[in-house]
Amino acid sequence: MITFPNESARYRTARERLLKKEIALRRAMEDVAEARRALPPGGLVPQDYAFDGLDADGRPAKIKLSELFAPGKDTLILYQMMFPRHPLETRDVATSGATAKLSRQDQPCPSCTALLDQFDGAVGHLEAAGFNFAVVAKTALENLVAFGRDRGWKNMQLVSSAANGFKRDYNAEAPDGAQIPLLSVFHRDHDGIRHFWSSELGFAPPEPGQDPRAIGTCEILWNLMDFTPQGRPNWNEQLQYGEACCH
Repeated sequence: MITFPNESARYRTARERLLKKEIALRRAMEDVAEARRALPPGGLVPQDYAFDGLDADGRPAKIKLSELFAPGKDTLILYQMMFPRHPLETRDVATSGATAKLSRQDQPCPSCTALLDQFDGAVGHLEAAGFNFAVVAKTALENLVAFGRDRGWKNMQLVSSAANGFKRDYNAEAPDGAQIPLLSVFHRDHDGIRHFWSSELGFAPPEPGQDPRAIGTCEILWNLMDFTPQGRPNWNEQLQYGEACCH
């Protein structure tokens, strides 16, 4: 047992009780991860979807889903962001940078943006560990690239699905065209590319007073808040804070 300076016996007793819950949570998280890894093969991707992206020289090009897999790396983690934002989104829009030129309804979701700000720094490590990572959005490629430049994203591969039905087919677009945030994983085997897992918790009813926390275990920002005395505030991410856009 460890202690910290000037803590009371009451604090230490309560902290030890909490530690037992944290250990149980760790075990539950690994149990869920093990069950996820044991899923049977998912459905084969019905077509080699062609996205709009940038080639190795930074020029617009058609990039197939299969081309998002680097040689020797058979798993693709794909974040399907809400860009354009949800039609009922009321948070402020970007007021500077290239993204500010877009109309309100064509600008991106602030929550997706905050999450991808966090993911961008992890991509190099993911790739070194043997994984592929990409971001797909329904907006035009030029909007997506300009937004990535506004945000200072340097590592994520950005592709547009504006010219295909990928997001609709994979449950990241509602029948009315509204975009839905979804983290999906695809795996390549001898039969082709298969869907492995998606964050379906986002479609399940949330607990009272909570958001769905569909990918809660990798939401760095919100998990950090859980360590604090205040917990998660009644607050939402924004595209800008104060006068500065983005960062």
